[in-house]
Amino acid sequence: MIAAFSLQNRTVLIPRGKAHAKRFSELVARHRGIPVEIPLIAFQPVAATQKLLETLQGLHHYDWIIFTSNVTVETFFSFFEKKKPSLPKIAVIGDKTKASLEERGEKVDFLPQEYVAERFTEEFLPYVKAGDKVLIPKGNLARDYISSSLKKKGAIVEEIIIYETYLPQDSKDKLVQMLSEERLDILTFTSPSTIDHFMGIVEDYHLRDKLAHCIVACIGPVSKRKAEQWGLKVDAMPEKYTVEEMLKSVAEYVKIGG
Repeated sequence: MIAAFSLQNRTVLIPRGKAHAKRFSELVARHRGIPVEIPLIAFQPVAATQKLLETLQGLHHYDWIIFTSNVTVETFFSFFEKKKPSLPKIAVIGDKTKASLEERGEKVDFLPQEYVAERFTEEFLPYVKAGDKVLIPKGNLARDYISSSLKKKGAIVEEIIIYETYLPQDSKDKLVQMLSEERLDILTFTSPSTIDHFMGIVEDYHLRDKLAHCIVACIGPVSKRKAEQWGLKVDAMPEKYTVEEMLKSVAEYVKIGG
C-alpha cells in the first residue's frame, strides 16, 4: 500500500467496465474522492469459430503464450468450461494479469518490470529463439507491437482475437449528461480505447469546451499519447502504471494547485 493521499472531494470518472470498476471506485473513495462509474469500455467473447477452437485445442504446439491483461485471461479461460487447458510457458504484462492466472493454478514464467508492450518486448526477446512458436490471445482493438517485434526475432507468432471491445449505450447517455452539467472534475483513462470512446462522444455532442476545468490523468504512456493525439493536455501520469499510482499522481497535481 502506498502512502495516504487526498483527492479533496473531487468527482472522478471511473471508465472501466462494471466487472472491474469496484476496486477502482473503492480506491477513489478511500482517498477522499467521489467515484463516478461510467464504463467507457466493455468486452464480449467472440463467437467460437472452427479456426479458434482448433487453435485452442492445439496449445501443446506452442512454446509460449502471452497474456496482456486480466480481461484476456478471463475470456481465454471462458472457452474451457469443462476441462482446464494445459498451457505452454506463460508470459504476461501486469501484476493483476499474473494474479488472475495464479488464481487458476497457472505458473507465470515471465513478467516484465514495466507494464507496457514496448518494455515487455525489450525484456522478453532474450527468452525467445528463432523458430519458437508463440500464441497471443487478444482483443479486436489491441496493437500488434509485440507480435511484430517477435517476428523480427524469427519467432512464429499467431494472434487470435478472443474478445471484442465496445462502448455501452447507457454510458454514452450518462457521460453526455455529466459533461454537459460540468459534474466531472477528474478524468482518468486506463487504455487508449477508453479515450477513443470518450472523445468520440465529446466530439459527437460538441462538448470539448466542457473539459476546460477537468484534470486529465492517464495510467501510462500509451494512453497519454492517445490523449494527446485527441488534443488533450495530460496533467498526471504515474511512474508505475497502476490505478492507485495514477490516483496518487492526480492527488499530487491537485495539492500543488491543479
